[in-house]
Amino acid sequence: MFTGIIECMGEIALIEYEGTNVNFWVNSPIWGELKVDQSIAHNGVCLTVVEIKDQIYKVTAIAETLSKTNLSELTTGSKVNIERCMPANGRFDGHIVQGHVDDTATCTGIKVENGSWLFHFGLNQKQQEKLIVNKGSICINGVSLTVVEAQDMGFYVAIIPYTYEHTVFKYLAIGNQVNIEFDILGKYIQKILSKV
Repeated sequence: MFTGIIECMGEIALIEYEGTNVNFWVNSPIWGELKVDQSIAHNGVCLTVVEIKDQIYKVTAIAETLSKTNLSELTTGSKVNIERCMPANGRFDGHIVQGHVDDTATCTGIKVENGSWLFHFGLNQKQQEKLIVNKGSICINGVSLTVVEAQDMGFYVAIIPYTYEHTVFKYLAIGNQVNIEFDILGKYIQKILSKV
């Protein structure tokens, strides 16, 4: 389980293709604190560390993960948001994040507003509108954020300077795909109501 509070950014050092799987070798400031079998969120996608050597570590993404996330668009040198699982005695500074990405969304607008940034994202599926509410939580590329405004087939989030500088948000451009994980509480409620 994660909280959507990014620890650092990593950089893709090498990409290896193995059948339908893709191995990503990641250069990260916390590489020395990691261990094999540990779960790490990369842009919000929970992946398992399978090897560590020469100050980089390897994680593997299967075809299913690649088809539902933006990991398939990563290239050597790409930056990724990194978060380790929350320790049992940790604080929920963000919200409950599973590391199970629901879909991608498209960045359709970026606006500077008095020292912060307003990002707009377009959804891929109409039914996803029900999972987004004003002032509700959403996870974008692993970052726990608050929805500023929910709209038909899209939504806005505001990014403060600290988040902008310490996450991949500063590298986002219009047209880029981001990983979206909707609030797990909202997903459970939607499923319960659909059965009524």
